[in-house]
Amino acid sequence: MNILKSIFLAGGLLLAGLVQASVKLPSIFSDNMVLQQNKVIQVWGWADKGETVEVSFQNQTRKVKADKSGNWAVTFAPQAHGGPYTLDVKGKSNRLSLHDILIGEVWLCSGQSNMEFAVKNANNASVEISRANNPQIRSFNVTKAMGSQPKNDLEGRWQVCSPATVADFSAVGYFFALNLYTELGVPVGIINSSWGGTDIETWISDTSFNELPGQFSKRYEGKRIDNVDQFQQDNKSRKEDYLKAMDHDPGISGKWFSSAETDVAAWPTMQVPQLWEGLLGDVDGIVWYSFLFDLPKEDAGKAAAIQLGPIDDNDITWVNGQTVGHTEGYTMNRQYNIPEKVLVAGKNQITVKVTDFSGGGGFYGKADGMYLVVNGKRYSLAANWHYKPAVTNKQFNYVELSPNVQPSLLFNAMINPLTKFQIAGAIWYQGENNAGQAYNYKTLFPALINDWRKQWHTEFPFYWVQLANFQAKDADPVESNWAELRQAQTLTLSLPKTGQAVITDIGEANDIHPRNKQDVGRRLALIALRKTYGKTDLVYSGPTFRSMEIKGSKVVLSFDNIGGGLVATSKYGYVEGFTISGKDKKFVWAKAYIDGDKVVVYSDSVVEPVAVRFAWANNPDVNLFNKEGLPAVPFQTDGWKWSTQY
Repeated sequence: MNILKSIFLAGGLLLAGLVQASVKLPSIFSDNMVLQQNKVIQVWGWADKGETVEVSFQNQTRKVKADKSGNWAVTFAPQAHGGPYTLDVKGKSNRLSLHDILIGEVWLCSGQSNMEFAVKNANNASVEISRANNPQIRSFNVTKAMGSQPKNDLEGRWQVCSPATVADFSAVGYFFALNLYTELGVPVGIINSSWGGTDIETWISDTSFNELPGQFSKRYEGKRIDNVDQFQQDNKSRKEDYLKAMDHDPGISGKWFSSAETDVAAWPTMQVPQLWEGLLGDVDGIVWYSFLFDLPKEDAGKAAAIQLGPIDDNDITWVNGQTVGHTEGYTMNRQYNIPEKVLVAGKNQITVKVTDFSGGGGFYGKADGMYLVVNGKRYSLAANWHYKPAVTNKQFNYVELSPNVQPSLLFNAMINPLTKFQIAGAIWYQGENNAGQAYNYKTLFPALINDWRKQWHTEFPFYWVQLANFQAKDADPVESNWAELRQAQTLTLSLPKTGQAVITDIGEANDIHPRNKQDVGRRLALIALRKTYGKTDLVYSGPTFRSMEIKGSKVVLSFDNIGGGLVATSKYGYVEGFTISGKDKKFVWAKAYIDGDKVVVYSDSVVEPVAVRFAWANNPDVNLFNKEGLPAVPFQTDGWKWSTQY
């Protein structure tokens, strides 16, 4: 009996040890972390209800009891930069010790893919990585996650900057931090919480989003998910069936690319180019397109080239049943060569299999960017194409859960857990995904900034990257979603403690992810060094429009932030990128030249000008700078209705 009693007693003690909770810290607290200098340091975590927790840091010790929900928090007096230090946390059953802690400047880095873009993909990556022996710079990469409700923790860990770790740091964040560290000489920590291809709405808290006018929530009506985890579990089997069907495309087995096998004339038609959502709704998957066209006898059998513009996401293209090319990636122009003897006299057929994984699908370029060239002739391919869905998510009642299906999913999982952690400020690179709703961005962007400041209970500095130049050059002035989004970003400078890095000179026409992240980080750092750290001798912005004066047929523009003076980086000193309009609101290319600290703009075809725009295009010509090498900020002088204002 005594032996049995001892066994039961030992078992009871073991069970008690198993159910007893350990004191725990959120993931943002780990070895190698950086804490914000000169601000109250808050440390928090979880333990058993009523458990006493002892926290020691820098010769200060705090004791606190966990509340009825197991939450506890302590604060320490502000500290000057320095380190390395140790943080000790002791509960009733365990003890945590965090080592190599630095105190310095901490910046939150957020946005979509251009913030997520890693050092290993930037210009001169191998050189940058090899010389990244910067142990005073630390990075915390937040693991991607979504939440239908605000979460109190996230995943990730702090890493010391070295050639072994820096490759996966945010490139913009790293080069920003490197410039700060070089100038300030204090430790710098960056928290990279970003996710490619995301709308701004998913980064705004539910509370703030629900305070916006009603039109902002209409696109989500009837689509909200109450429990993301449960939704993913229920969706799993449907996703498996859908992906299996994608691997067994009936269009391939049925030879839809062959006119001998398939009568595409029976398929419905849609005008191309356009994203298929306009006709099919919110659909992902595989859709086939076919276009029938006639060629005269003299063009038959000749080698040719086909231009289809960008396609979202992937494509395989056939001409008369013969494969001529395939491409993966929604930013790439489709240009394929057609060998001799493929084209025939009379009826010819182009067939394109388009696979889209999320967001918009199909052809989304410009009409003049779709054509066939053969025998020195150009045939337009912008027309009604036949189409047929092969495999779609709707067929399987499957919805790809992405951060954009409803607001706040990324705020809840990737921002909210950080709001108790003191930061110096935030840098932001996002907007590409919202370009089609640029007018709404005038409301959404300030709402996000105000929201985050409210969550942190402080009006911290918030600096961002304006959209780069991207896509083909325009032959004539046209309305531009990207220009309107840039203007929405510029208008947000009306908020206090904000700044904007302009990069319309370093983008890439064929790549939405320009690789020169060094200058992006440097320009953001110039803003922070001037506005946050008081380096008043630094020029942090390119020329910004101040006012205009109409003198006869010419417009004279005045600028702020001209630094050492205005310069035009061209052989003849002409200023590019200006358009001008009369009362008819029809913009034409303008001539422009620098006159001292002003720019004079005119056009022989506009006798009575009323408005001027600068760099108002997806991919504008930009050669107006100040002598410090910073480009002029795109602008419009008119207040006319935007193309994205519905």
